[in-house]
Amino acid sequence: MSDAAERIALRPATPADVPALAALKLVCFRETFLDGFGIPYPPADLARFEAESYGEATIAAEIADVRHATWVCEGPDGVLLAYAHAGPCKLPHPEVTDCSGELYQIYVRTGAQGLGLGRALLATSLGWLAEHYPGSLWVGVWSGNERAQAIYAAAGFCKVGDYYFMVGDHRDAEFIYRRD
Repeated sequence: MSDAAERIALRPATPADVPALAALKLVCFRETFLDGFGIPYPPADLARFEAESYGEATIAAEIADVRHATWVCEGPDGVLLAYAHAGPCKLPHPEVTDCSGELYQIYVRTGAQGLGLGRALLATSLGWLAEHYPGSLWVGVWSGNERAQAIYAAAGFCKVGDYYFMVGDHRDAEFIYRRD
Protein backbone atom coordinates (compact mmCIF):
# COMPACT_ATOMS: atom_id res chain seq x y z
CA MET A 1 0.00 0.00 0.00
CA SER A 2 1.35 3.45 -0.88
CA ASP A 3 2.02 6.24 1.62
CA ALA A 4 -1.05 8.07 0.29
CA ALA A 5 -3.26 5.02 0.85
CA GLU A 6 -1.93 4.58 4.39
CA ARG A 7 -3.29 8.04 5.27
CA ILE A 8 -6.78 7.07 4.09
CA ALA A 9 -9.20 5.81 6.74
CA LEU A 10 -11.61 2.99 5.88
CA ARG A 11 -14.49 3.22 8.34
CA PRO A 12 -18.22 2.59 8.68
CA ALA A 13 -20.36 5.41 7.35
CA THR A 14 -22.26 7.44 9.94
CA PRO A 15 -25.30 9.72 9.72
CA ALA A 16 -22.91 12.68 9.63
CA ASP A 17 -21.58 11.33 6.30
CA VAL A 18 -24.94 11.48 4.52
CA PRO A 19 -24.42 14.70 2.49
CA ALA A 20 -20.87 13.82 1.46
CA LEU A 21 -21.74 10.17 0.78
CA ALA A 22 -24.74 11.11 -1.36
CA ALA A 23 -22.47 13.40 -3.38
CA LEU A 24 -19.77 10.70 -3.63
CA LYS A 25 -22.26 8.08 -4.84
CA LEU A 26 -23.54 10.44 -7.52
CA VAL A 27 -20.04 11.38 -8.68
CA CYS A 28 -18.88 7.75 -8.76
CA PHE A 29 -21.92 6.69 -10.78
CA ARG A 30 -21.34 9.48 -13.29
CA GLU A 31 -17.57 8.87 -13.50
CA THR A 32 -18.15 5.17 -14.09
CA PHE A 33 -21.14 4.98 -16.39
CA LEU A 34 -21.33 8.36 -18.10
CA ASP A 35 -17.67 9.37 -18.37
CA GLY A 36 -16.06 5.93 -18.33
CA PHE A 37 -18.45 3.73 -20.30
CA GLY A 38 -20.29 6.51 -22.10
CA ILE A 39 -23.76 5.07 -21.59
CA PRO A 40 -26.22 7.51 -23.20
CA TYR A 41 -28.97 7.43 -20.58
CA PRO A 42 -32.03 9.47 -21.54
CA PRO A 43 -31.88 12.65 -19.41
CA ALA A 44 -35.27 12.13 -17.72
CA ASP A 45 -34.40 8.52 -16.78
CA LEU A 46 -31.01 9.55 -15.46
CA ALA A 47 -32.46 12.40 -13.39
CA ARG A 48 -35.12 10.16 -11.85
CA PHE A 49 -32.62 7.38 -11.07
CA GLU A 50 -30.10 9.76 -9.52
CA ALA A 51 -32.73 11.44 -7.35
CA GLU A 52 -34.14 8.11 -6.14
CA SER A 53 -30.81 6.33 -5.66
CA TYR A 54 -28.49 9.06 -4.43
CA GLY A 55 -30.76 11.49 -2.61
CA GLU A 56 -29.83 12.21 0.99
CA ALA A 57 -33.03 10.61 2.33
CA THR A 58 -32.15 7.35 0.55
CA ILE A 59 -28.58 7.37 1.86
CA ALA A 60 -29.74 8.18 5.40
CA ALA A 61 -32.20 5.28 5.31
CA GLU A 62 -29.47 2.89 4.11
CA ILE A 63 -27.15 3.92 6.94
CA ALA A 64 -29.94 3.62 9.53
CA ASP A 65 -31.00 0.13 8.36
CA VAL A 66 -29.32 -2.45 10.62
CA ARG A 67 -29.55 -5.05 7.83
CA HIS A 68 -27.20 -2.91 5.72
CA ALA A 69 -23.63 -1.74 6.11
CA THR A 70 -21.83 1.08 4.34
CA TRP A 71 -18.14 1.88 4.55
CA VAL A 72 -16.27 4.91 3.31
CA CYS A 73 -12.63 5.66 2.60
CA GLU A 74 -11.81 9.13 3.86
CA GLY A 75 -8.70 11.03 2.89
CA PRO A 76 -6.60 12.96 5.43
CA ASP A 77 -8.40 16.14 4.32
CA GLY A 78 -11.80 14.65 5.23
CA VAL A 79 -12.87 14.10 1.60
CA LEU A 80 -14.61 10.80 0.86
CA LEU A 81 -12.85 8.90 -1.92
CA ALA A 82 -14.56 5.51 -2.07
CA TYR A 83 -17.39 3.50 -0.56
CA ALA A 84 -19.06 0.11 -0.40
CA HIS A 85 -22.63 -0.77 0.52
CA ALA A 86 -23.96 -4.26 1.37
CA GLY A 87 -27.05 -5.93 2.80
CA PRO A 88 -29.72 -8.55 2.11
CA CYS A 89 -29.79 -9.82 -1.46
CA LYS A 90 -32.33 -8.15 -3.73
CA LEU A 91 -31.24 -9.75 -7.00
CA PRO A 92 -33.92 -11.54 -9.05
CA HIS A 93 -32.57 -15.08 -8.93
CA PRO A 94 -34.53 -18.20 -7.84
CA GLU A 95 -31.72 -19.37 -5.51
CA VAL A 96 -31.66 -16.19 -3.41
CA THR A 97 -32.86 -16.86 0.15
CA ASP A 98 -33.38 -14.80 3.29
CA CYS A 99 -29.84 -15.83 4.29
CA SER A 100 -28.30 -14.41 1.09
CA GLY A 101 -26.24 -11.22 1.24
CA GLU A 102 -25.44 -8.81 -1.58
CA LEU A 103 -22.65 -6.39 -2.28
CA TYR A 104 -24.76 -3.58 -3.76
CA GLN A 105 -22.06 -1.09 -4.62
CA ILE A 106 -18.33 -0.63 -4.42
CA TYR A 107 -16.88 2.44 -6.08
CA VAL A 108 -13.63 4.40 -5.98
CA ARG A 109 -13.31 7.94 -7.34
CA THR A 110 -11.31 7.97 -10.56
CA GLY A 111 -8.54 10.05 -8.96
CA ALA A 112 -8.15 7.58 -6.07
CA GLN A 113 -7.98 4.39 -8.13
CA GLY A 114 -4.82 2.35 -7.85
CA LEU A 115 -4.40 2.97 -4.11
CA GLY A 116 -5.86 -0.38 -3.03
CA LEU A 117 -9.08 1.15 -1.71
CA GLY A 118 -11.33 -1.09 -3.79
CA ARG A 119 -9.49 -4.19 -2.62
CA ALA A 120 -9.77 -3.09 1.03
CA LEU A 121 -13.48 -2.28 0.66
CA LEU A 122 -14.12 -5.61 -1.04
CA ALA A 123 -12.42 -7.55 1.76
CA THR A 124 -14.27 -5.57 4.44
CA SER A 125 -17.68 -5.92 2.84
CA LEU A 126 -17.29 -9.63 2.03
CA GLY A 127 -16.21 -10.29 5.62
CA TRP A 128 -19.24 -8.43 6.96
CA LEU A 129 -21.58 -10.21 4.55
CA ALA A 130 -20.23 -13.65 5.50
CA GLU A 131 -20.74 -12.79 9.16
CA HIS A 132 -24.29 -11.45 8.76
CA TYR A 133 -25.65 -13.55 5.88
CA PRO A 134 -24.72 -17.24 6.21
CA GLY A 135 -26.04 -18.12 2.75
CA SER A 136 -24.55 -17.34 -0.62
CA LEU A 137 -23.05 -13.93 -1.38
CA TRP A 138 -24.25 -12.11 -4.48
CA VAL A 139 -23.34 -9.16 -6.67
CA GLY A 140 -24.84 -7.65 -9.81
CA VAL A 141 -22.36 -6.39 -12.42
CA TRP A 142 -23.03 -4.35 -15.53
CA SER A 143 -22.50 -6.63 -18.53
CA GLY A 144 -20.00 -4.22 -20.10
CA ASN A 145 -17.79 -3.89 -17.02
CA GLU A 146 -15.25 -6.63 -17.73
CA ARG A 147 -12.80 -5.30 -15.14
CA ALA A 148 -15.35 -5.65 -12.32
CA GLN A 149 -16.34 -9.09 -13.59
CA ALA A 150 -12.69 -10.20 -13.43
CA ILE A 151 -12.32 -8.82 -9.90
CA TYR A 152 -15.38 -10.70 -8.67
CA ALA A 153 -14.31 -13.89 -10.43
CA ALA A 154 -10.91 -13.63 -8.71
CA ALA A 155 -12.77 -13.27 -5.40
CA GLY A 156 -14.57 -16.59 -6.00
CA PHE A 157 -17.79 -15.37 -7.61
CA CYS A 158 -19.30 -17.19 -10.60
CA LYS A 159 -21.79 -15.86 -13.13
CA VAL A 160 -25.16 -17.53 -12.51
CA GLY A 161 -27.66 -15.36 -14.34
CA ASP A 162 -28.58 -12.02 -15.80
CA TYR A 163 -31.24 -9.37 -15.40
CA TYR A 164 -32.02 -5.79 -16.25
CA PHE A 165 -31.01 -3.02 -13.86
CA MET A 166 -33.33 -0.08 -14.30
CA VAL A 167 -32.02 3.46 -14.62
CA GLY A 168 -35.37 5.19 -14.80
CA ASP A 169 -37.04 3.34 -17.67
CA HIS A 170 -33.69 2.54 -19.31
CA ARG A 171 -32.65 -1.10 -18.98
CA ASP A 172 -28.99 -1.93 -18.34
CA ALA A 173 -28.09 -5.57 -19.03
CA GLU A 174 -26.46 -6.92 -15.85
CA PHE A 175 -24.92 -10.21 -14.83
CA ILE A 176 -25.65 -11.94 -11.53
CA TYR A 177 -22.64 -13.38 -9.72
CA ARG A 178 -22.74 -15.68 -6.69
CA ARG A 179 -20.17 -16.99 -4.24
CA ASP A 180 -21.06 -19.95 -2.01
